[in-house]
Amino acid sequence: MATTRRSSPPAPPAGEPPRPQGCTNLRLHRLGRRVARLYDEDVRALGLKGTQYSLLSYIVTLGPIQPSVLAAHLDLGPSTLTRNLQPLIARGWVRMEAGENQRSRLVVATDEGRALRAEAQRAWKRSQLALNDALGAERVVRLHALIDECMELLNDAGDPKEDTDE
Repeated sequence: MATTRRSSPPAPPAGEPPRPQGCTNLRLHRLGRRVARLYDEDVRALGLKGTQYSLLSYIVTLGPIQPSVLAAHLDLGPSTLTRNLQPLIARGWVRMEAGENQRSRLVVATDEGRALRAEAQRAWKRSQLALNDALGAERVVRLHALIDECMELLNDAGDPKEDTDE
């Protein structure tokens, strides 16, 4: 698939601040899909999607963990987290266990899940290095900083309704 390079929007008249052109949501989704394809290609052979690898990594790193705490770390709503956990549970990589009381639950990576995460981490590393090479490491560092800054600003602006399309 050939990529076309778009020219930059025209510079604003002298003394005027630049104004965004186009839809930010569309641009972010396009970038997200492009990056996701790169990661998905490397973990697909292991039976994972990139998003599943990320979720499994959080569970391995933070678990056992309450679903509400995990959802907060991932910036997901509870129903979205439940939906995303289902394939990992079905494949035996994650399980739900009883928590401290009858009403609490914990998300736990199984031994198979931990082993898969270790193997998938090598594939993820290939993807990350390929992205660093394609964009340049300095640009990736700036991108991470910009994303973190934007997330903080959006967090300060208030919490939107639950995320339902992850």
